[in-house]
Amino acid sequence: HQRIHTNERPFKCLQCGKGFTDNSNLTQHQRIHTGERPFRCLDCGKSYIHSYSLIWHQLIHTGERPFRCLECGKSFTWSSWIRHQRVHTGEKPYVCPKCGKNFSRSSGLRSHLRVHTGERPYTCPDCGKSFAWSSTFLDHHRIHTGEKPYTCPQCQKSFSRRSHLRRHQRLH
Repeated sequence: HQRIHTNERPFKCLQCGKGFTDNSNLTQHQRIHTGERPFRCLDCGKSYIHSYSLIWHQLIHTGERPFRCLECGKSFTWSSWIRHQRVHTGEKPYVCPKCGKNFSRSSGLRSHLRVHTGERPYTCPDCGKSFAWSSTFLDHHRIHTGEKPYTCPQCQKSFSRRSHLRRHQRLH
C-alpha cells in the first residue's frame, strides 16, 4: 500500500517497460500484450482481460441497469450511461473529416459519411432501389408491404410515414 504514496513501481513489464506497484497489476497489464482474456461470458462467449469488465458486460444479459443519470433519472448499463451523458453535456467528440460536422456517437458519424461517399447499403428486395440509411429504406419498403404503423389518436387514420401523420395532425 505504501507504494501508492511513494509512487514506487518496481514491477516492470518486459514488453513495454511500464511499471506497477504490485505483481497482480503487472499480470493484468501483460494480458494486453499476450491477448489472454481469461474472463469469459457463459451467455455469449465474449472474453475480457479484467473480471470487472465481465461483470459489467453481464448486465446486458440480466437487463439490470444500475447506473442512474443524475440529470434526468433514467437508468442505464455502464456503456449506455457514458453515451447518455452526452445528451446533457452536448459533447460531440466524433468529427467528420470531410465537412467538420460533429456527432455524439460514432455510429452517427459512420452514417453521415454516406453523404460524402454515396454509399447506399440498403437495397429494396422488391424494386432494387437502394438507400443510404435504414430508416429511409424502411419508409420506402412500406410502399410494397402496405404497412401503416402510424395511427392518428383522434380519428384512427393510419399512415406509412411518421411525417405524414404529423402533417395530418396539424389539420385537426
